[in-house]
Order: sequence, then C-alpha cells, then structure tokens
Amino acid sequence: MKLWTDKNYPIIISCAKHLAPWTIQEVEGMGYKVIDKSDNTVVVRGAMRDMLRLNLRLRTAHRVLVPLLRGTCRHIRELYDKVASIDWENLFDADGYFSVSSIVHNDTVRDTRLPALVTKDAIADRIRSKVGRRPDSGPDYDLGAAVFVHWEDRRVIIYLDTSGSPLSKRGYRKIPGSAPMQETLAAACIDALKWDRKTPFISPMCGSGTPAIEAALAAIGRAPGSLRSRFAFMSIKGWNQIIPGETAPRSAPRQRFGVTPEQIWKDMVLEAAENEKTDNLPPIYATDISPEAVQNAQINAHAAGVNEYITFKACDFGDTPVPPLANPEADCSKSSPNGVVFFNPEYGIRLGDAAELEPIYTRIGTFMHDKCAGMTGGLITGNPDLAKLVELYYIARVPFFNGPIDCRLFVYPGCKAKGE
Repeated sequence: MKLWTDKNYPIIISCAKHLAPWTIQEVEGMGYKVIDKSDNTVVVRGAMRDMLRLNLRLRTAHRVLVPLLRGTCRHIRELYDKVASIDWENLFDADGYFSVSSIVHNDTVRDTRLPALVTKDAIADRIRSKVGRRPDSGPDYDLGAAVFVHWEDRRVIIYLDTSGSPLSKRGYRKIPGSAPMQETLAAACIDALKWDRKTPFISPMCGSGTPAIEAALAAIGRAPGSLRSRFAFMSIKGWNQIIPGETAPRSAPRQRFGVTPEQIWKDMVLEAAENEKTDNLPPIYATDISPEAVQNAQINAHAAGVNEYITFKACDFGDTPVPPLANPEADCSKSSPNGVVFFNPEYGIRLGDAAELEPIYTRIGTFMHDKCAGMTGGLITGNPDLAKLVELYYIARVPFFNGPIDCRLFVYPGCKAKGE
C-alpha cells in the first residue's frame, strides 16, 4: 500500500473548533511546517513515520487523516461512484472490518446518515468485485480500519482515517463523572495558560481529574497515544509487511533489509517511554468537595499511570493546598513563573442553576486573589455573567468549545484584583 512507502503526502489533522491554534503550536513544536489551516484543521506534509508520530504525540488533536479523493459531488449516486473508484482492495483486507463517519452539508441529502451507509456499500462492493469477498463494517472504531467523508455543498473529500477512535479518547478515563472535560480541551487550556511543566499546577473542583491528569502527562512527557492499544492504521493493508529500506533497530535489530510499520510503531512507543521524565516533577494538586469524585479521579489517574505524581484531596476548593511561590516578584503577563491554578466550575447550563452558582464564582475569585496571588489563574466557563463575579484582572478570554457549549478561558496573570 502506497501509504507505507510514499515519502510526501498531505496529512490533515482535525481538532475541535477553536483548538487549531494550539494544535498548530504542537505540530510546529514537533518540527513540522503548517501548509494550510482552518478553524478546526491543520495541514502538514509527511510520510508514514510522520503519520504514526502525530497519532502518538498530539495532545490537542482529534484525528489524523490522509485524503484519498477530492472532487465535485452533486448527489448521493455520484458519491457512490466516487467512493467506488478508489482502490480499496489495496487498503483494506477483504476479511477485515472498517467503519465510516461523515460530516455532510448538502441540500440533496435529507438523512445525514445516508452518505456513510452509501460509502460503506461502495467500499464493500468494490472489494468484493476485485477479490470475491467483502469486509465487515459497522460503527466500532476499535475493530478495524476507518474512513471519513466530508461533503460540503458540492465539494467532497474522502479521507483514510488513520486514528479511528478520536485521539481525545486516551483510554484512561474509566469513570467520567458528571459533565467531564474532554482530554484535548484540558490539554489546550494548559497550553493557553502557558504552564511551563516545572512549576505547581493546582486543579480545584477536579471532577474526574482530567486537567490534573493531562498536566501530569505533560510534565513527564508521556506520549498520549502510548496509552491506547488500538489505532485504525493498524488495520491498513501492509501493517505487517516489510518495507525495504526502513529501519527500526530497537524492535527489529536483526532485520537489515527492512522492517514492518508495526515494528516502526513499537520502536516509536519504546523511544517515547525511554524519554519520559519522572524525577523532580512539579507538585500537582487535585481537589474536589465530593469524596466519590476524588476517588474516581484517582482511578483515572492510575489508569493513565500518573497517580503517584498527583496529590488528591477531598475538600472544599477553598481548602486546596497552595505551595509557596518560587518567585513572588515575577511578571506573570507572558508566562506562568509561579505555576497555574485552573478552575472548570459548573456553568449553570448542563449542571446546577446560575443563581445558585453566583456565590461560588465570587468565592473562586476570592480564593485565587487571597491564596494564589502571584500565580497564573485560569477559569473556563460557558456563562459570561457568572465570570464577571470573579472580579479579577484578566488579559485574555480564549474561545473554546466544551462539547456544544461556547466557552471562554479567562486568564488572570498574578490573580490580581481589577485595578491593582
């Protein structure tokens, strides 16, 4: 399959709306040049190793996609023909399994589920016509290969989805709790707060523990993809076939004339594990008033392999431990020299009532001002009226979506009151 041997093809990295700036920051930090971007996609060029590396390393992205076909598509029959023109028999095993997802905005399509079903039929029919057998298909991304269809008006793009299950599903959140924060959003918030991964990170109202866990993963440098056992690229034809000229000395020291993509992947995962840092880590605190929430967060942290790096405590957020400042006179406007305190309270939308939350937001502002002065404060909320009650000076209102909710991350340098 050419995916494993081509040296230069476009790789489209999808992300949630408004996360693209943080995904761009990630890929540029990994040494890639961004050749195109949108509000929820980032495009780079690369080869097989890059596709694997991006799936392994990205913290804020959703999927890693490779375009197979771009064109004009006026109606559902034309979609079938275009999908059937792709050489799927060289991509998928006839005895395997694949899934299809889609985003469709076309006025000829009344049932948005139909394009995915037609795509499945076209792929299965094509493979059966070429090899006499057809693969199974269904909605389970953890069983096989994956395809993604983006059909906007008359423009359609057929992608090979190399991730399968979204990259946000790290695999550690065993008990999600109520209204959990998505892992990729937590990672983006941490980056937006400019946490240096060396100073304290404090997560009151920790819920299921996602922000603290993501902070710990970032501090030790653990590749988030290493927590997963399955990616869709593992079901692409050629995964276990030797590629001449490729090497992966750690996992295949005796194969001098080539290695398989599977061996290259194992080598990447092994190297990532060897580069993790577990000494002199910053203090990370996670608290919640609910003992059950704290227990669930600990279970999730244990699944992520970072439980020992986080101090958990069941208490009111006002009693959250705050370590002494390393540099009380430091300027917090461009960095977080004394660490970060991050709140993700209820918004009064999915949980709680806005009026009942007003004293809580007021107390959040008091806590940050009185106990976290000199640190960088962060609060994400989908309720701007409640955010006003924090009454701290902020330098940014970073737009994010927490699921379907339009939110803002307020960044409070030094946790200073307005006018100080």
